[in-house]
Amino acid sequence: MYEQIKYEVSDKVLTITLNRPDALNAYTKQMCDELCAAFDRADADDGVRAIIVTGAGRAFCAGADLSRGKGAFDHKQRDDYGSSLEDHRDIGGLLTLRIFELKKPIIAAINGPAVGIGITMTLPMDLRLASSSAKIGFVFTRRGIVPEACSSWFLPRLVGVSQAAEWFYSGRVFAAEEALAGRLVSRVVPPEELLPLARKLAGEIAQNTSAVCVALSRQLIWRMLGADHPMEAHKQESRLIYWSGSQADAQEGVASFLEKRPADFTMKISSDMPSFYPWWPDRPFKDPGA
Repeated sequence: MYEQIKYEVSDKVLTITLNRPDALNAYTKQMCDELCAAFDRADADDGVRAIIVTGAGRAFCAGADLSRGKGAFDHKQRDDYGSSLEDHRDIGGLLTLRIFELKKPIIAAINGPAVGIGITMTLPMDLRLASSSAKIGFVFTRRGIVPEACSSWFLPRLVGVSQAAEWFYSGRVFAAEEALAGRLVSRVVPPEELLPLARKLAGEIAQNTSAVCVALSRQLIWRMLGADHPMEAHKQESRLIYWSGSQADAQEGVASFLEKRPADFTMKISSDMPSFYPWWPDRPFKDPGA
């Protein structure tokens, strides 16, 4: 089904591996298409509760595939997702917009070099963990292009304007420890501990939480980044508390706590989301190439 990624589910955790190790997992249109299709599949599968994304071999993703040579970024000569100034859509942005819409929590396990789209694809992911051997760079200005993949929206919100500006303007590659200090990643661990840590965190979500409430919480967090007043969060949280409080998962959550036992949440994203979901203005992810 896939040629440039691997899709593996175990214990309700999906691991997606970028799988072009000979090219340091360089990003292509095909990889974009396969990743978006994989996220569609994961969102539709109630057996997937959390997602990990990592890279095969020694890299996470070395950025865009530059095998076309000097014209690698010349979209006038290509027919992928629009060939004119007004209708072109960046294939990095198509991926990050799809990740933004996910109903499942997603963890980036950055196992090696992650530059250009290799790091910007992780920005809409919920957690970013890095190997101590990882190298990161927003290298666009050094390639004569501008930031992509909606990173001018995501990065300042994650790390602040000044830090985003330093990394964007300089285009330099930096170590995982600097990414940790700048709050781009939440943890840096030895290479051999990276995937076990990611699986532990994903497993905690998969085994102990309400799938529906995690999906709703994920969208509350991301959507409220654009709210102009905390009142918007108050209104949406109030609606969701009112709705969720009368559902089976809330009853089970309280009963399991009182009875001192693990919860057995039964509600499913595929069938049990509130009737008013999504509650934001209608801006659905749309693949302009479809």
